[in-house]
Amino acid sequence: MYIVREIFQLKFGQYRQAKALIDEGQQKGMFPDGKSKRILTDFTGASYRLILEEGYDTLADFEANLKREMTGPDWKDWYARFQQCIESSQREILKQVG
Repeated sequence: MYIVREIFQLKFGQYRQAKALIDEGQQKGMFPDGKSKRILTDFTGASYRLILEEGYDTLADFEANLKREMTGPDWKDWYARFQQCIESSQREILKQVG
């Protein structure tokens, strides 16, 4: 199984807005349907982090779901609003070996 983590470093004071947008995206079914899914927060360090973690059997499954997500009808508007909360981001793709 592959674990994909989308890690967002939030601008100071933007956690509530970012979390509200994540909740909105979930309600609209805008995120990929991985085998497993978690939303994590980290309140340590210079500012807040919001982490979306999903599990997939194959990288092809992840790529197909990502493509479906980014071509959805509400994606561009939602993402433009979400970007306003973000300082930086990164993606981790991990392979579970045990």
